[in-house]
Amino acid sequence: MPRAARRRQLLTAAQEVFVAQGYHAAAMDDIAERAGVSKPVLYQHFPGKLDLYVALLEQHSEALVANQRAALESTDDNRERVAASFRAYFDFVAGEGEAFRIVFESDLRNLPQVREKMEQTLIQCAELTSAVIRQDTNLSEEEAHLLGIGLVGMAETTARYWINMTGSIPKEAAEHLISRLAWRGISGWELTRT
Repeated sequence: MPRAARRRQLLTAAQEVFVAQGYHAAAMDDIAERAGVSKPVLYQHFPGKLDLYVALLEQHSEALVANQRAALESTDDNRERVAASFRAYFDFVAGEGEAFRIVFESDLRNLPQVREKMEQTLIQCAELTSAVIRQDTNLSEEEAHLLGIGLVGMAETTARYWINMTGSIPKEAAEHLISRLAWRGISGWELTRT
């Protein structure tokens, strides 16, 4: 198997094991078995369990940032931008393989490389959002950044709550409800485009 394909296979297996068992309970033996490879093959690609976890964290963090960028660039209509931005978060948490648990719910936040990547992801998404706010309002850079952090935090928190709740709110209805709340708040500033 080509190296890149093997790496994807190992990361998929690791994600399944981490999500099912949690990082601390997961063993390299479990990951190798899930991938259908020997432990030496696994160690050729990843020297340790933390390397696997960080690789997954980077992969899914980059995907979330890319989805947020695409959502914000998908339209010039700010109301639609808000809806698309929240949809990106709801799509991420509803995505296959529960990748959001690795990005948002890590029990490894106390490790510098994990905490740094998680914070960097939040900041990148907030900067994308605040750039649009700065472009379309008269707010200062600091004010726009604070609003960007608030909107991203709101999107993450509500999407995570929605996926974990036992209620029956359909995804599209939940996205609409939360993006409507956010739009009612952000549209209160003078917008050059609506």
